[in-house]
Amino acid sequence: MSGRMSQVPCFTWSQVCARRLERHALSTPSTTARPADIVAAMAGTHAQVLSAAELAIGLRMSGATRVDVRTALWSEQSLVKTFGQRGTVHLFPTRDLPLWVAALSAVPEPKFSHPAHIRLSEEQTAEVVAAVGDALKDAELTIDELSEEVIHRTGPWAGDLVIPGFQGLWPRWRQALHLAGMRGTLCFGPNRGRKVTYTNPARWLPDLAPADPQDALRHVLTSYLHAYGPATPQQFAHWLNAPVRWAADLFASLADALQPVEVEGSPAWVAAGDTAMPDTPPRGLHLLPYFDGYAYRVGNQPPQLLYPGDARERVLRGNFQVLIVDGVVGGLWHQRRSGRKLAVTVESLVQLSAAQRSEIEHRVARIGEILEATPQLTFGPVTVGGHA
Repeated sequence: MSGRMSQVPCFTWSQVCARRLERHALSTPSTTARPADIVAAMAGTHAQVLSAAELAIGLRMSGATRVDVRTALWSEQSLVKTFGQRGTVHLFPTRDLPLWVAALSAVPEPKFSHPAHIRLSEEQTAEVVAAVGDALKDAELTIDELSEEVIHRTGPWAGDLVIPGFQGLWPRWRQALHLAGMRGTLCFGPNRGRKVTYTNPARWLPDLAPADPQDALRHVLTSYLHAYGPATPQQFAHWLNAPVRWAADLFASLADALQPVEVEGSPAWVAAGDTAMPDTPPRGLHLLPYFDGYAYRVGNQPPQLLYPGDARERVLRGNFQVLIVDGVVGGLWHQRRSGRKLAVTVESLVQLSAAQRSEIEHRVARIGEILEATPQLTFGPVTVGGHA
């Protein structure tokens, strides 16, 4: 036992928290990184709410604002907004898109997500994905315009109104929308007024082709472990929405790229040679926007450790904007914008010192800079529910 312990690095959860904050450029925002570098360090940035993604990236960059993120997306095109892990909207570095497309395409699809009378066959799915890419190769289309083009290229069956939507029924082909993004034939374009548009990422990467699947999976796994490790195959599977057995097999097939460690006596893995840990415990307060705090949890840390005390009942069950206190969830917060005014309410679930309250004031001021708004801070209960 002593020989094994001398060979396998052993870490505490406190060290893991400190490493996470450091790797995500939260403990010390980067003075040199560009938005694409920050997104790469996060192994993708959740962007279902784009303003939350802008804030998440801005918090990790010294002096940046939402304008820097928008420039990276729509002018420089160094970032791409598309469907990523768990079929949800993410930002990725455009340079890494071939790797993400190949890796996400290699993840087994969940079986029977729709009833039999709604489901697309494998052949129909492939036909829709190809039709989406063809329709978007020289265009930026709204969802209604894209729907017309897909139905025209495939057949009336694609237009059957069978999928329950927010305000009625959606056409059958829509169940493959996220797959088109994950397979590299679709990404988001700039909004047309208030309407979302889609385009083909090959317009920005003319030579776009999926990378070698094994190289791509190695990239995604090591990127995940850099951002969220140490972690287990089960935690990686949860983050990627993949079968646990498949994730375990992937870890085994890439054993040369991984290194076993222990966290509080439990086995986990990091990328080979990546065993550095901060010398000091996690300190400081951070206000993470929607989905950023969710990714912080889904990444790896067991909920019972990340949500101590009252946070487990108050915050864990919803998608809230979270207050991180010394590496773990210590409260929640909400923002309401009206013009250039930003009303921010912070509800702490732990006793805050005068110095900590002052630190939150500085954090809120920084949020105002990033979102180009004038913030007003209130300490008190958050009365709205979590984001859907």
